[in-house]
Amino acid sequence: MSFSQFAGQKYLNLETFKKSGDSVKTPVWFAEDPTTPLTASEAKLFVYTVGESGKVKRIRNNPIVRVAPCDMRGGLKGDWVDARAEILNGEEAVRGMALLNKKYFPWKQLLGFFALFSRRGRTVFAIRPA
Repeated sequence: MSFSQFAGQKYLNLETFKKSGDSVKTPVWFAEDPTTPLTASEAKLFVYTVGESGKVKRIRNNPIVRVAPCDMRGGLKGDWVDARAEILNGEEAVRGMALLNKKYFPWKQLLGFFALFSRRGRTVFAIRPA
């Protein structure tokens, strides 16, 4: 299944899995990779989180995730899609963060300002269809 249902959406519900197999669903901001159509099997969505969140720990342990378009509270607006998450570093992480900054301007910049007072860094990851 493709990521076409994410076109024009503001949030996605990210389902990650604990070692026990239990799932954790979290609504998050995301940005599409504009170099690949959402209908392509190589499509990519960028997501970020603060520091070493539970999402990051679960993705490091198990990169298999599910995603669905949702509202800001996690209410589903589409079907679940099986996917894989990959924690990014270097230029690709910077590029993903730039796309997120552009999509969520000025809200992300305001959050970023308040995050300056925190010692936790940012983790960017890419989500691709499984």
